[in-house]
Amino acid sequence: MPTQILDTSGLNCPLPILKTKKALKSMAAGETLQLLATDPGSVADIAAFCKQTGNDLIESAEEDGTYRFLIKNNP
Repeated sequence: MPTQILDTSGLNCPLPILKTKKALKSMAAGETLQLLATDPGSVADIAAFCKQTGNDLIESAEEDGTYRFLIKNNP
């Protein structure tokens, strides 16, 4: 179960990344964020963001045009 859920449905790049960054900043180390997005570009963007920031992309899935990501915060 994620610590926090962030729904960025309907938002296009770079807003899902910016909102994810802001949400993770307010979370403690080890907490998890579930991100929901509808922008297909978010798949590559979130993977690159996690790699660049050192956060763990635990899960990534797509269902009916909604992309779901589970990110572990490693500040």
